[in-house]
Amino acid sequence: MHNEEMTIGGLLIEVIRKKNLKNLYIRVNPPEGNVTVSTPTELSDEDIKLFVLKKLPEITKVRDRMLSQERQSKREYVSGESHYLWGKLYRLQVVYEGTQHKVVKTPTKIIMTVPAGAGIETRERLLTEWYRQELKRVLESMVIGCEKKAGVHADEFRIKNMRTRWGTCNIEKRRIWINLQLAKKPMECLEYVVIHELVHLLEKNHTHRFNVLVEECFPTWREAKKLLVTMPLDYMDKGDTDDEQADIERYL
Repeated sequence: MHNEEMTIGGLLIEVIRKKNLKNLYIRVNPPEGNVTVSTPTELSDEDIKLFVLKKLPEITKVRDRMLSQERQSKREYVSGESHYLWGKLYRLQVVYEGTQHKVVKTPTKIIMTVPAGAGIETRERLLTEWYRQELKRVLESMVIGCEKKAGVHADEFRIKNMRTRWGTCNIEKRRIWINLQLAKKPMECLEYVVIHELVHLLEKNHTHRFNVLVEECFPTWREAKKLLVTMPLDYMDKGDTDDEQADIERYL
């Protein structure tokens, strides 16, 4: 595998050549919208340029949306910070006392209690786990309804703190991963992603049939999708990504 750079359509593109790759993939990477192309080693520069130029309108659309979407400032997990839960904004209150590590929600606040001297990593880990439990609680009941609507069953749902995808589906293992960050979005966003991934068990690719099935299961998916792409995202450092890269065909 080796990397090189090309300027295509006015964009600086990082080209990653891989020996065992069969297809060419274009990805837009947050938070700065850098574009990478993964390609088989033997593909010519001209073929790569033609493919990227063909996809340029889609690349531009995703980049513009990524660059324009508001992100929260870096979280310090201190009193007075704003944190979302199911689309609603709460103020964080940190109480340093005793030996307990707990989080409690009131109508307007998220109250975190930690021992005196608890550092930022401890506070972040505690709140992240609290979000995980909130998402797990809602997901368990929501999956039942979504599977009934889609007429299909996934063998397993798992939660993962992903930076660039709301959900993924392993069709062979019938396993669906849900992004932990969805606990911060309105519940209809979670329902849309669950339906989206379940439909992949019926139709692997984003074909016309795929879109028809999503529409039948969740007629208001467009409104949910709009919420996903307009609400503030979490803070992200440059290069702060995981293995799930931002494929331009996901959730367009």
